[in-house]
Amino acid sequence: MRPCMTKADIVEHIYEKVGFSKKEATDVVESIFEIIKGHLEKGEKVKISSFGNFVINEKHPRKGRNPQTGEEIIISGRRVLSFKPSPVLKKAINPLLQD
Repeated sequence: MRPCMTKADIVEHIYEKVGFSKKEATDVVESIFEIIKGHLEKGEKVKISSFGNFVINEKHPRKGRNPQTGEEIIISGRRVLSFKPSPVLKKAINPLLQD
């Protein structure tokens, strides 16, 4: 299994590259995440150039079926977060892809 990047890793990278103290780097990362979260909570799209778009989609209530009993149920509506990577990010991840 591949390792995953954590918030602490991001803080560490900012600390090393920018020269902020760890507290300052942590505050920057927390602030960025809070700003993004705040806009998404309001249903706004978040576009980060050369990275991608975060979008909230509304799922409407729909009919479903309990697989164990076969009983029909209503699946409640909800908001879901989706991410669409930019072409720049797609190319960085898979450089062999054609435009």
